[in-house]
Amino acid sequence: CRRAGGHEYTSMDVCRVVGAEILSRLAGRGLKVNLENPDFTVNVEVRGENAYVYVETLEGPGGFPLGVQGKVVCLLSGGLDSSVAAWLAMKRGCEPIFLYFDNTPFTDETTTRRALEVAKALFKWAPWLPRKVYIAPHGENLGAIIDKCPRRYTCLLCKRLMYRVAEKVAKLTGAEAIVTGEALGEQASQTLRNLRVLSQALTRYPVLRPVLGFDKVETERLARRIGTYESASKPAKGCEAAPKKPATHANLERVLEVEGLLNLEEMVEREVKGLRLVSLEDFAT
Repeated sequence: CRRAGGHEYTSMDVCRVVGAEILSRLAGRGLKVNLENPDFTVNVEVRGENAYVYVETLEGPGGFPLGVQGKVVCLLSGGLDSSVAAWLAMKRGCEPIFLYFDNTPFTDETTTRRALEVAKALFKWAPWLPRKVYIAPHGENLGAIIDKCPRRYTCLLCKRLMYRVAEKVAKLTGAEAIVTGEALGEQASQTLRNLRVLSQALTRYPVLRPVLGFDKVETERLARRIGTYESASKPAKGCEAAPKKPATHANLERVLEVEGLLNLEEMVEREVKGLRLVSLEDFAT
């Protein structure tokens, strides 16, 4: 109920008054009120002393205001999965810190360009945020993994190293978690066993996987809706470091043993020191 002029008005009272006024103004056109199956609906929202009249309702994204949940480091590959995962985290109120791993010479500038274009599309949902992306030089470390470790573990060791670097970025930026675009069973490194192996590399921050249960059709549908599909679908050079027969159900103890062949502390430090914060204002699509 709302009080006006010493009287209380219910929503039904408002409907009666507005409906009577509409019929009076459009008298002679044979209009009738049909509450069950109307041809046209007029909406009235009363707030305080003001009333808002509208005839169309546009569906918004829903969720929480951006930033109310704190910051998250979003691993952004430039593909569909990582872009949708980042958007879903943003929808729930997380402010994104985008982190891209440059695997040159195992990829090239087309992959980097695609990732930055995807970041620009995501920033359209938060135009007031600084449009910047962290780029980590990952190629040298990836080469060391290939040279020193069994090839079947390349992707797992690569991603575990990315996780460690992401933790450093999270600490640097005051983030609360790491967000990835991993979907269960989508790739060899994303079996349930391998996801457990990957998560073990994180020691201080949780990893969030918003698209864990999505299939490609669901991910593509949402990417089209949020505006990342076009950029994420552009041709780009795939990573040439991927082995022909990757481990799909890795044993954690074996992975830890293999990692012992690497100087992880030095590798992480190298990437953190080489981080670049790229402004998208200077990036032309």
